[in-house]
Amino acid sequence: MVASLDNKLVVAISSRALFNFEEENRIFEGGDARAYMELQLQRLDLPALPGIAFSLIKKLLAFNDTAAQRVEVVILSRNDPVSGMRIFRSGHANQIKLERGVFTQGRSPFRYLRPLGAHLFLSANADDVREALGAGFPAARVLTESVLAGSNYPDEVRIAFDGDAVLFSDEAERVFQTHGLDAFQQHESSKAAQPLPEGPFKPLLAALHRLQQASSPTMRIRTALVTARSAPAHERAIRTLMDWNIHVDEAMFLGGLPKGEFLREFEPDFFFDDQTGHVDHAARHVPSGHVASGISNPRA
Repeated sequence: MVASLDNKLVVAISSRALFNFEEENRIFEGGDARAYMELQLQRLDLPALPGIAFSLIKKLLAFNDTAAQRVEVVILSRNDPVSGMRIFRSGHANQIKLERGVFTQGRSPFRYLRPLGAHLFLSANADDVREALGAGFPAARVLTESVLAGSNYPDEVRIAFDGDAVLFSDEAERVFQTHGLDAFQQHESSKAAQPLPEGPFKPLLAALHRLQQASSPTMRIRTALVTARSAPAHERAIRTLMDWNIHVDEAMFLGGLPKGEFLREFEPDFFFDDQTGHVDHAARHVPSGHVASGISNPRA
């Protein structure tokens, strides 16, 4: 039988997003590739500690059982193949099943997202994330300084999303940044019945919705929309999700309030936002990733 990733939620993830390789990475970033490889080989039997996205990945993999394999996680890394051995061993030691990986020894790995059909790419490398987003894949730069996920919801995958430029396009955000809050509110009120164009993470939300419907006896998914929007601009966001026939479990319309404290109460396994100020603040409270899309993230 030919192996296939069809009908699975496919997550591609770098080694630093999944495991804590910060000490090793300092050597890698210093340009001494040989010393980095030698250190990884010396530590081959020393499992790496969980990284920022570990909780998200472990919970998603829990949707797999003997009856169905619903989720596939693939290591997509700038590491060399020798270091790849430690990554797979660390997965085994941390009780997560990793079977596939692509190791490019310093080159950008984003081009392999297409044959994987990835629904999400998580990496600590900002350039790789930008390239992935430019190619049309949901992608986020994992803030390795984030706090680790909590343990209060072992049977729920909890994911929080910003709205504009993440789930939705940056159409409305452009109005806000160009003309101000009053013009933004008027624009969104006048178009309340017109769905927003989809943003880079709509395909991931749709894939999670399908996974939730497939159900698992042991795991559930709980999603939250956490946005700076407030009434009356909330209505267009809600109606857009209704038009997509996608349900979110919680919605927070914060009117510009800092998101971190609200996210701390929701306790997501991961939070996605396009604005560095929001995501930096959120990282003090929850695992967070920066989505470098939209008007807030112009290309150089």
